[in-house]
Amino acid sequence: MTAFPDVSPIAYEGPESDNPLAFRWYNPEEVILGKTMRDHLRFSVVYWHTFRGTGADPFGAPTLQRPWDDGSDSVENAQRRVRVAFELMEKLGAPYFALHDRDIAPEGATLAEANRHLDAVVPVIQEEMQRTGIKLLWGTANLFSHPRYVHGAATSCDADVFAYAASQVKKCMDVTVALGGENYLFWGGREGYQNLWNTDMKRELDHLARLLHLAVDYGKQIGFTGKFFIEPKPKEPTKHQYDSDAAACINFLRAYDLTEPFRLNIETNHATLAGHEMMHELEYAGMQGMLGSIDANTGDLLLGWDTDQFPTNVYLTTQIMLTILKWGGFRTGGVNFDAKVRRESFEPIDLFYAHVGGMDAFAFGLRVAAAMIEDGKLGEFIKNRYRSWDSGIGAQIENGSIDLPALEQYMLEKGEVDALASGRQEYLENVVNDYILRTARR
Repeated sequence: MTAFPDVSPIAYEGPESDNPLAFRWYNPEEVILGKTMRDHLRFSVVYWHTFRGTGADPFGAPTLQRPWDDGSDSVENAQRRVRVAFELMEKLGAPYFALHDRDIAPEGATLAEANRHLDAVVPVIQEEMQRTGIKLLWGTANLFSHPRYVHGAATSCDADVFAYAASQVKKCMDVTVALGGENYLFWGGREGYQNLWNTDMKRELDHLARLLHLAVDYGKQIGFTGKFFIEPKPKEPTKHQYDSDAAACINFLRAYDLTEPFRLNIETNHATLAGHEMMHELEYAGMQGMLGSIDANTGDLLLGWDTDQFPTNVYLTTQIMLTILKWGGFRTGGVNFDAKVRRESFEPIDLFYAHVGGMDAFAFGLRVAAAMIEDGKLGEFIKNRYRSWDSGIGAQIENGSIDLPALEQYMLEKGEVDALASGRQEYLENVVNDYILRTARR
């Protein structure tokens, strides 16, 4: 029985199409810069917002119509939901999905019961994965929703909570490996603090690192060969989360000798909350060799909280894809739609409109970014702007062959710096506009 009887598999129809259930820009098999668009983008549908979201918010009750879901927390309902999820993902042509353990199976009164619930649902997922060929991008444990995690999970002041969280991670890693997951993710959730009067920050960070090391060690025991991800976010639900932005995460990983197994999964809305642009976060992670994957969404800058909206801004997707391509593209990560339809978009068909629009926006951004790289105009501008570092005094500074007295002598003889060149910001913004408009006209 189909949950979406009126929706056919989404096909590529090209820029001239006016079909809202067709791709205008995403042509999975088209080769760009030596790879297919499917391999460049590695689209992933999230299980939580897409199949567990209700449309409820702090001011209103659930609104989303999900006729396949009876509203119960039963294993049978969870199993039925899996079939619906894979129907949507198959019709979208999404090659990946991502999950939390508590998305796919109900919580239990005990850890043992929760594990039994997972064991009852995972075979259904395996069956659907085999039927469709859809893969698991990453799995993660929900260590923030249950009341036991009110003070955090790994960073809780209670050792039993740490033990429960570690056990939940172990089981979720088992599930991830059983499903052939290519990565395993840690999101900070409540790993942070509301105030420092009652917080031993060093001890909490030590404990967080201890859990990550335990996970890495266990991964080796069970044959997990993928990467571990950390997802930066500065606040929500805590006032300050320890994984506050890319720089803080990388500093933490280096301090606790975790840079080899870990990479970052970076989200646009979280970058905004940290006071950064997504391009900044990607650039910083990329230049440190720590860029792993992205959560593809956006936020409303007038609201100032994590709204998790679908990305439709082609300037944003162009910036993202240009930076990702600059640093070598995705290896085990991908474009993961950690986004939810608005509570006013309550009909099931809206799930398709949202994903088709997001996939097209990223495909368009990929096309523009590729045109920029092939043309080379932006790259040449940056290279020329820093040309003084390629020889002479600049090269000596960079290679460490000159000291402070020698630099002083150089400037005493020179007297003053040469005339500086304009940064040409407005010109470059016009250049970017031109790339985007030319792509749209093609």
